[in-house]
Amino acid sequence: MAEGGLAYGTYRGLFQPEWAGPLAKVLVLLLVGYGLYQNRHLKSLYLVLLGLFLNTLVIFANGGHMPVSLETLRRAGIEGWEELLRNKGDAVHTLLDESTRLPFLGDVIPLPPLRKAASLGDLFILAGIAGVVVEGALRAGGRRLPRRQAALRVLAFLLLVFLLLALRI
Repeated sequence: MAEGGLAYGTYRGLFQPEWAGPLAKVLVLLLVGYGLYQNRHLKSLYLVLLGLFLNTLVIFANGGHMPVSLETLRRAGIEGWEELLRNKGDAVHTLLDESTRLPFLGDVIPLPPLRKAASLGDLFILAGIAGVVVEGALRAGGRRLPRRQAALRVLAFLLLVFLLLALRI
């Protein structure tokens, strides 16, 4: 919520993106890091931690902003961001160019069905979250479910996730 508020404030001209973006990232990292620490018993969250590390690495290597490729945005079906990125009007993202550090870790993976651009770190985070869903499905109330029931539960959870993504809820 803090990141969204700072991003909106930057878009409206209330905050400077040079400091609002990095501040938003630090707040998010502190909150997510605390949540990961509290749930360290869930092994799939280590994938989330790896994704968070990769995103943090590229963000801080680029002055507190996630680099995003215009070509990736076009391939994902996202238009109208070029001027905002060129004018540095986004508190979260920056335009990927020849001066970008670690460009392969930026938002360079188009996801056209979702109209999103993702990074390698984002994919690790998504895999970790899916793993947590599977871990939760395999254990009900602290007891291990029979294989068939566990498999059906995992399938139901994954179908629900895909349905929500397809409907963009």
